[in-house]
Amino acid sequence: MGDVVATVKVMPEDPEVGLESLKADIKSAIDGSAELHNIEEEPVAFGLVALKVMFVVGDEEGGTDVVEEKLRLVSGISSVEVQDIRRLM
Repeated sequence: MGDVVATVKVMPEDPEVGLESLKADIKSAIDGSAELHNIEEEPVAFGLVALKVMFVVGDEEGGTDVVEEKLRLVSGISSVEVQDIRRLM
């Protein structure tokens, strides 16, 4: 099997959540269960900024489930939504 790159949109609980500390917590949470590729900031509205987290996992059923669950446990995160999954060539 190959690998896929997944893009997950992470919404902070509120605009007051420190994005740099949230990024560090996300990196710690993902460590070992996937290869973190990138974290980008995406303005949403009224000062709220979402984080787009890209990571590489194996191409198997439920491949992103472990990472999604770990992200949901991070303090300061309101929601986690998979937006895109693409096979790596």
